Formats: sequence, structure tokens, C-alpha cells
Amino acid sequence: MGVTVKKTISLPRQLAKEAEDIARTEGKTVSAVMQDLLRTTRAVRLKKGLRDLQGYWSQKAKAKGILTEKDLERLLKR
Repeated sequence: MGVTVKKTISLPRQLAKEAEDIARTEGKTVSAVMQDLLRTTRAVRLKKGLRDLQGYWSQKAKAKGILTEKDLERLLKR
């Protein structure tokens, strides 16, 4: 994966216990569980950003009367 950086985090007791339980159940370290969590969170945020962009451009297209792919093709051939 490359260079790793050690970080210290503080968790409420119950959350720390849950992280340890997950790690034990999945045969991972707590560090690996936290890495998975951060990767998942990053992916969710990126998908939300993409959906937001799609929504923005869909609104722009609708405002210009582009409702289908044929509408878009017609506009691009001008």
C-alpha cells in the first residue's frame, strides 16, 4: 500500500468495543477495520458528489428541452 502513518484516535468506550468485536469477527486488526471504514466513507462521499453533479446537469438539460438522448443528438448536430 505504500508508506503508512501512525495516528492516535479517541473513541467512546462502546464504539471502541464494537471496533474490536468487528476486528475479531473478521479476523482483522482494528487498524484494518478503521481503514475499511474510511475507504467506504470516501466511496460514499464520491458517489454522492457524482449524483449531485448528475442532478445539476440533468436540471440544466431539462431547462434546455433535452429530455432524451435523441434530443441531445439533435442539439449536438447543429
